[in-house]
Amino acid sequence: TDPAAVSQIDLGIGGMTCASCVSRVEKTLKKQAGVSEATVNLATESARITLAGPSDAETLARLKRAVRGELQELFARAAP
Repeated sequence: TDPAAVSQIDLGIGGMTCASCVSRVEKTLKKQAGVSEATVNLATESARITLAGPSDAETLARLKRAVRGELQELFARAAP
């Protein structure tokens, strides 16, 4: 990968409550097209995402949707 084409996004992620949430969100992000690395931090409620290319509004929206969907699924499973 051309180092000049690599970009990073810092994404705020609210609603995570445990290490399991962090793990699932990281896995979800890493499965997304163009993502070469993702590190999620529970304490700061954020993710640092490295893309193998430039970031744009469409990519950011896609990543947010993926995270939102994963968290909704986790909370639906945890609901009584």
